[in-house]
Amino acid sequence: MLMRRLNPSRRRQLPPLDYLIAFEAAASLGGFTAAAEHLHLSQAAISRKIRLLEENLGEQLFTRGHRSVQLTPNGRTYLRSVQKALDEIADASVAIRQGELRAHVTIAATQSIATLWLVPRLPDLRRDLPGLDINLLSSDEDDACLAGDFDLVILRGEGRWTGFDAELLLEEEIFPICSPGYAEMLGLVQLSDLERCTLIEVASHHTEWMNWRAWLAEFGMLKAAGAKQMTFNNYALAVQAARDGLGVALGWRHLVDAYLESGALIRPMTPSVSTGSGYYMLTGRSHARSEEVEVLRDWLRSSVGSLPATL
Repeated sequence: MLMRRLNPSRRRQLPPLDYLIAFEAAASLGGFTAAAEHLHLSQAAISRKIRLLEENLGEQLFTRGHRSVQLTPNGRTYLRSVQKALDEIADASVAIRQGELRAHVTIAATQSIATLWLVPRLPDLRRDLPGLDINLLSSDEDDACLAGDFDLVILRGEGRWTGFDAELLLEEEIFPICSPGYAEMLGLVQLSDLERCTLIEVASHHTEWMNWRAWLAEFGMLKAAGAKQMTFNNYALAVQAARDGLGVALGWRHLVDAYLESGALIRPMTPSVSTGSGYYMLTGRSHARSEEVEVLRDWLRSSVGSLPATL
């Protein structure tokens, strides 16, 4: 368990809770008498608690008249903060009594990593971390992932994002994939056989995303002459099309490992490309890291290389 270092001066900085409750009641109800009736205390007790609070703060919160009291400007400002803090404590107390107060982590990730890697692992995560709830945003717009107030972001790149600490989660290796039936039907064994295939592409505004032309160029091939083409707007659809026997797609290691293990997809030929890029876990340097985030990061690290319980 991660231990948070306590601020040694906090106890001296915080006034007693009963002083704050008395102040909030008197300020909200318009007087010490009404506050006393509301809290079932004497007026003298309310007056004393507020006087002690003012002494604790070194600031007058009320202007006393003959038969009335009025908040000072500082008192009005202080009231807003006190009310918010007391409301949050009350809401959290109700939630924990009802079993509704649960830890949660917000994650932003690309559609490919969310659909093909994260979501299939959520049943395992719920089993291993039953007290942790996940809020997941899936987007191929990097700016949307980076601009939001997320605890954890998972993006593809080379490990450099301004204002974020990045840790490599999944290295990138890319190779052809198709259904077993499609490979058998066309007799796919070597690169030149791709000329008889339908090549499944992904249309992406990310120019760094490897397409068939870039992949074939790694092996000195300008293109697969004669090959047909089918294009989808996200990678999960391209993988599904390959599973359905519509052609050959490029497979990203880790994202398609479970399909390869189950036999739904195969690697019809051995060539592959390692790019040096990969999927990184990002945490904003200005974003507080909670114990829950660190527990989730540890769990994600440990799940690399293992297969999910479901596809």
